[in-house]
Amino acid sequence: MPRKKKVENLPGFEKDTITNAVINTNTAAFSTRREQKQLLKEKENEFQQMKDDLQEIKKLLKGLSKK
Repeated sequence: MPRKKKVENLPGFEKDTITNAVINTNTAAFSTRREQKQLLKEKENEFQQMKDDLQEIKKLLKGLSKK
């Protein structure tokens, strides 16, 4: 019996017959998803940096208004 079998109705996926794990064999889709996740992480980091910068500006403005 072969260790891996194609999954019906799911091209790009195989099932390991010993562990019953479903494995994505579509490397292009996997790479694309990894790039999407990286871009999302970069955008979240940029957004957090902008929030931090605004907080710093607020503190500076409050400090100027006290003088």
